[in-house]
Amino acid sequence: MLLRGYPILLTPTSKLFLANTLMNIKKYFSKPVDKKAQNTADNGQEKAKSPKYLTKLAQIPQLSEIERSDLEKVNEEFVFRTNDYYQSLINWNDPNDPIRRIVMPDVRELDDWGQLDASNEEKYTKVKGLEHKYTSTALLLVNEVCAAYCRFCFRKRLFMDENDEVTKDITEGLEYIREHPEITNVLLTGGDPMIMSTSKLEPIIKQIREIDHVKIIRIGTKIPAFNPYRILNDPSLHEMIKTYSTDEKKIYIMAHFNHPKELTEIAVKGLNMLMQSGAIVVNQTPLIKGVNDDPEVLAELFNRLSFIGVPPYYVFLCRPTLGNEPFALPVEEGYKIFEEARKKCSGLAKRARLVMSHETGKVEMVGMSGGQVFFKYNRSVDIQNDASFHTFESNPDAYWFDDYHESEAVLINNYSIKNLILQLTKAIR
Repeated sequence: MLLRGYPILLTPTSKLFLANTLMNIKKYFSKPVDKKAQNTADNGQEKAKSPKYLTKLAQIPQLSEIERSDLEKVNEEFVFRTNDYYQSLINWNDPNDPIRRIVMPDVRELDDWGQLDASNEEKYTKVKGLEHKYTSTALLLVNEVCAAYCRFCFRKRLFMDENDEVTKDITEGLEYIREHPEITNVLLTGGDPMIMSTSKLEPIIKQIREIDHVKIIRIGTKIPAFNPYRILNDPSLHEMIKTYSTDEKKIYIMAHFNHPKELTEIAVKGLNMLMQSGAIVVNQTPLIKGVNDDPEVLAELFNRLSFIGVPPYYVFLCRPTLGNEPFALPVEEGYKIFEEARKKCSGLAKRARLVMSHETGKVEMVGMSGGQVFFKYNRSVDIQNDASFHTFESNPDAYWFDDYHESEAVLINNYSIKNLILQLTKAIR
């Protein structure tokens, strides 16, 4: 044996020791790696490689050349993004698969229908990246990327080249919140805040927590459905939630599950980890044609969410956003589906409210009877109109609140009732 050109004499015992050592090293490097053991996080949860993001239709082998060619035209108008985890949930033998409907382009998106800012969010933008529509709640648009892009997205304008609504510098937004003590809730949205690394998300959470009058921080996210490994593989995320979701000031995760197929075993693990870290998790979803517009499907979604402790919150009627006609349902049809679903649920599972995020507020549809439909402002931009009740003649072709005309309505609210009583009292006297 030579060492740097100098001979080294080995005894028989040394030779045997060296041979055994080399053999053990060889065995170590040649034996199969226990990936499951190797990728186990400190918290005992199984880790896995993060999903691969897919941004080109050429990365979807299940599409035919003809399909890909047709869908590229849609891709030119509305950006495409998904990942291999979420794609694995698609049954490609089913042309009407709901997961496919959620993320894969549809040529009908090019039909001339709707507008980019259907709820006129621009009107409520106070500084760049911040919306203040309702007295107690402010929205911070902190990101313009999602783990995948829902085809029915109402904020798809953010993902277009001309977008300038989102800013990475939230200094002005934070200052606005500090100057408005009526703001008790701050919703982080975008885009999806949780696609950001925790190292980027935590400073935002920390700065908001330093504003005493902000009691609730909400994070609007579809990460638990699109990429639950983002949750499972990041212990720092759980530490952040434990730190800033306190006994008296909670962090709410506004999850976004649209269909029961999204509630995979790994997704449920992710939801439970968020809750175990101290977050309160609720779910909201639009009512989407071809995805959850079936009472059985919607009821299953509500029930399964309630079983794991994630209450259904809002069910939205699709905003009349540009490109969204293939996914939108008429208001009254949506109401019937919603109520039929609720009949199949326990009280804990039927807490969702069917609403439209209208320019003037969150309008809840509360009933239909005798050729009339009934709406209530769950939240109104005009405080005096809060909780106001509206009755309209039925319009089966209506897709939005604007399709019902005030001339056909009877407006009843606390103010008008008081006035009516006052007038009747005067008349009796």
